[in-house]
Amino acid sequence: MSYNIQGWRKLFLFSLGLFAGTAFCMKWMEKDFLFQGQLFTIIGLEISYSGDRMVEILSGISPAVRQILGYHLYFDFAFMAGVYPGIASLCMMARGKSPTPWIRRVLLLLAFAQGIAWVCDIVENMYLLSWIRHPESVSQLTTYHAVVLLKWVLALSGALFAIPLAIRKGKY
Repeated sequence: MSYNIQGWRKLFLFSLGLFAGTAFCMKWMEKDFLFQGQLFTIIGLEISYSGDRMVEILSGISPAVRQILGYHLYFDFAFMAGVYPGIASLCMMARGKSPTPWIRRVLLLLAFAQGIAWVCDIVENMYLLSWIRHPESVSQLTTYHAVVLLKWVLALSGALFAIPLAIRKGKY
């Protein structure tokens, strides 16, 4: 294994640890996301809840739930520091194993795209943090959902393209 791939592997392992630790903390908090006795989800806030439903939830949650939701979003910033560099390093490890020029270019592009996905995730959290403080200001849902969709497409594309190539032994 070349020195370059070893460096990417070290970054990947560090990122994986950060990802796992923060994911555990965030999952632990989610049991407290209650609105009118029912659980609501971060994924729902990201993707599936309508603007009216978001206003209803964010206006109706207790101060304690609002605080936990804020903590969850702050933990998400640390989570991001594990996820996106981890996916980028996975792309670079897969790139190092591929002799095919076009695959190498795609993997490099997907590695760089993780920076865009990271920015999208930051923007998403900034929207949510603002809306938690001022639920009546929930707006620009088209822009918000476009940012969330772009984040998911870039992150999943990078991970799903790189994983099968990165786990292969040697070059193919």
